Amino acid sequence: MPSLGADMDHGKVVEWLVKPGDAVHRGDLVAVVDTDKTVMDVESFEDGVVGEYLVGLGETVPVGTPIVRLGQGGAAAEEPAEPGGDGAAAEPAPAEPPREVAAPPASLPAPSKPVPSPRTSVSPLPIPSPTGPRRIRSSPLARRLAAKLGIDLEAVVGTGQQGSVSEADVRRAAEAAARPVPSGSEAVAASSAGGRPAAQPPAGKAATLRAALGSLMAKSKATVPHYYLSTTVDLSATMALMQERNLTRPVSARLVPAAFLLKAAAVAAREVPAMNGYWTDSGFAAGERVHLGVAVALRGGGLVAPALHDADALPVDELMEKLRDLVARARAGRLLRTEMADATITVTSLGDLGVEAVFGVIVPPQVAMVGFGRVVERPWAENGMLGVRQAVTATLSADHRVSDGLGGGRYLTRIQELLLTPEEL
Repeated sequence: MPSLGADMDHGKVVEWLVKPGDAVHRGDLVAVVDTDKTVMDVESFEDGVVGEYLVGLGETVPVGTPIVRLGQGGAAAEEPAEPGGDGAAAEPAPAEPPREVAAPPASLPAPSKPVPSPRTSVSPLPIPSPTGPRRIRSSPLARRLAAKLGIDLEAVVGTGQQGSVSEADVRRAAEAAARPVPSGSEAVAASSAGGRPAAQPPAGKAATLRAALGSLMAKSKATVPHYYLSTTVDLSATMALMQERNLTRPVSARLVPAAFLLKAAAVAAREVPAMNGYWTDSGFAAGERVHLGVAVALRGGGLVAPALHDADALPVDELMEKLRDLVARARAGRLLRTEMADATITVTSLGDLGVEAVFGVIVPPQVAMVGFGRVVERPWAENGMLGVRQAVTATLSADHRVSDGLGGGRYLTRIQELLLTPEEL
């Protein structure tokens, strides 16, 4: 049971995405886990063949508990050919007839040594030969669903580790082929519209989520020395560029201000590293990459902040697409483990609700939270001239153990500079 967040100490397996005998690769989805915050897909950390489930459906176990056993088909298959070996081959599962296993195929390299598996309850299967058509990294459930829906896996963009294709990726590809993608114009946190419709959380789930979030925020306020800064950012150039790009786009593909705000926040975090990283027992650890957490309000109550990976390196158009997808999967309860555990800095916004400024609470172990309010028209004086500009209030909540007002001011100033020249984002 992996840790799916800094405050997670247990999880419940609610669905298996693989069955005994399936060959899985690193990054393939193997299970769906329910936590106090949300429901997430869990990926395999290794290549291998599924042996047995170690945790039953509906069973809640602590973080770190093994939930499924993986074996290496090639190593187990070689054991019968070694009568003088150290141990006997594993017995086949009672539900299956014994298999006559020959020596490994010539196309497979001999394994270096057998992997001990004292609790194996199914007979391991040889790993398929690597010859033949190129294998698309995907979960077994995704492959079966793609075959059922007639979706070409090569045409599906994978969102898993190393680009692996998940069941959710296949479903999105099927939906995209059938109808336009929703606009997702209210994509950033605390929004109550946009994204695909999602089922309401089960009774009691919203209260559990609220309690977990409240506990984490209370811990943050009690242990993290917050300081707060704010500035008003001129968005006239950004809004003009956005409107120009949207003229030739269908409604479903149009950009919204959030795409530019998030990109600016991510690039500024890369350039001011004291805002991007974690506070640990050993002190501050700067993030090697910028994984931008985006606070998303869930229908029926609750809040999660999954990460847009490498947000600073994404073109604005691609960031917008990934944002729509992330919000939709958050509300459908289909987030990935890495999306909930990897955020290095978080952004929140209540602009679509009419709020002009929001001062967030830092999500431990992160060290900064950025807030954006509503885009409004303001009187603006510059070079002795008075006019009207579109503007947004940007705020920063930061950890005083890592930075101070000087560093925080540099961060907000850099956001403002980037939004004055949005064509460079």
